[in-house]
Amino acid sequence: MDSAHDAPDAPGTPFDRFDPARKLLSQDEAQARFRGRPGTVFTNGVFDVLHRGHVAYLAAARALGDRLIVAVNSDASARRLGKGPDRPLNRAQDRAFLLAGLESVDAVVEFEEDTPLAVLARLQPGLYVKGGDYDMATLAETPLVHSWGGRSLALPFVDGYSTTALVRRIRG
Repeated sequence: MDSAHDAPDAPGTPFDRFDPARKLLSQDEAQARFRGRPGTVFTNGVFDVLHRGHVAYLAAARALGDRLIVAVNSDASARRLGKGPDRPLNRAQDRAFLLAGLESVDAVVEFEEDTPLAVLARLQPGLYVKGGDYDMATLAETPLVHSWGGRSLALPFVDGYSTTALVRRIRG
C-alpha cells in the first residue's frame, strides 16, 4: 500500500468515516458527548443475530431525533435474560460492531446490568424507545426517563422477524 488512500483503516483518511469502530463508545465517552443533549434517542437490546426487523426498528427510532444511541447487553447480561443456554450466539463486541455499521446508529455502548437503567441515567436522553412487544408503562426505565423530562415510546413491532424464531428455523 503506497498511499493513505490504499489503507482504509489508516487514521486521517477518508475511509475513517466508514469504520464502525469509531461509533463504539465507553459509557464515559457517551456521557461526555451526549448527556442531556436535545434530540438524543436511546434504545437497548441484545441484537444477537441482526435481521430486517432490527434494521427497520433502528431506522424508525433514529427518525425520531437527531442521533440514536444503542446500548447492547453484555454477553453475561444477555445470558441472564433466559433466551437459551447457548445465547447469545454472537459476542457483545461483534454485535456492537454490526450495529455501529448501520447508518441509523450514531453510537453503541455496552452494559453489564440486567436493565439499561444505569446507562440511561448517565446519558439522560430525550427519548427512550423499545419495540412494540414491550409495554412501556411496565418498564422501570419509563419513570426514570420521565424524571428528567424525557419521553418513552414503544415503536410498532415488525411482524415476522425475531432472532429466536430465526435461530429455531436455522436449527430445524
